[in-house]
Amino acid sequence: MEIQGALGIHEVLRVHEALRIHEAVRGRQKRGNMKIVRNTSIIILLALLFILGTSSIVVTNENEYSLIRQFGRVDHVVSEAGVSFKVPFIQTVDTLPKETLLYDLAPSDVITSDKKTMICDSYILWKITDPLKFAQTLNSSISNAEGRLDTIVFNSTKNVISSITQDDVISGRGGQLSESILNNIGSTTAQYGITLLAFETKQLDLPSDNKAAVYERMISERDNIAATYTAEGNSEAQIIHNSTDMEVTVMLSEAEKQAEILEAEGEAEYMRILSEAYADPSRQEFYSFVRSLDALKASMKGNNKTVILSPDSPLAEIFYIK
Repeated sequence: MEIQGALGIHEVLRVHEALRIHEAVRGRQKRGNMKIVRNTSIIILLALLFILGTSSIVVTNENEYSLIRQFGRVDHVVSEAGVSFKVPFIQTVDTLPKETLLYDLAPSDVITSDKKTMICDSYILWKITDPLKFAQTLNSSISNAEGRLDTIVFNSTKNVISSITQDDVISGRGGQLSESILNNIGSTTAQYGITLLAFETKQLDLPSDNKAAVYERMISERDNIAATYTAEGNSEAQIIHNSTDMEVTVMLSEAEKQAEILEAEGEAEYMRILSEAYADPSRQEFYSFVRSLDALKASMKGNNKTVILSPDSPLAEIFYIK
């Protein structure tokens, strides 16, 4: 009995020790589980904080606008580049381009005032200047904006070209035509928050079926204009020529008149001097001799230098010594 009692106490102690060890193990497991739960909770909390932080940050680049929407409606617009904040999960962000955009219009037929068809192929440069109005009127859609611009620019091009002739369109295909079309559009695009910067024609040409006929007509017209200018030039040249001939005739007549006057005055002066010379008795014989020699010289013409004079001829007297 004593041996059995001793064995029973030993078994109880062993069971008690086993229970204690089991409780210690369970305690360590429980503390380990609590630590894992705590660490997991911290990780989840940090992840939530990171998600909340990143979803509340708005980064706006230099070449864009940021539209902050709340329940689909634009709450405000961020125009300056940098970092801003929004309400997570409640507000969302859309972006719109701030840089200049190019839109290539499809080639279209236009009719001039003289009922001639032309093909206009053009493009425009535009940009969004009022992003809030752009979002409200065009639902922030670039394709919607291009559709409106296509209609506006085409109508303006048609109106401008329909008011001028085909020749004026061809001669004014540079800046003048583009400026006229932009002026015709005016501030129409402002209602969409858009500014139209430039309109340029890549090609403004004739339909292939009547291009040759139009070129021939234009060449003929230019030839007629050239012929008119040539005729006017010839007429003007003839007028100048006639006027010059008249001036030359008048000048020659005046010169001849002056020459005759001078010659007459010279003759008169000569006769005066001769008269004075003959009036002097001491010189009469010498001048008579000189005049006789002049008369003799004038009578000797041609190759025959022989003169036959009678003794009583006044010319023969100059050869006789008195």
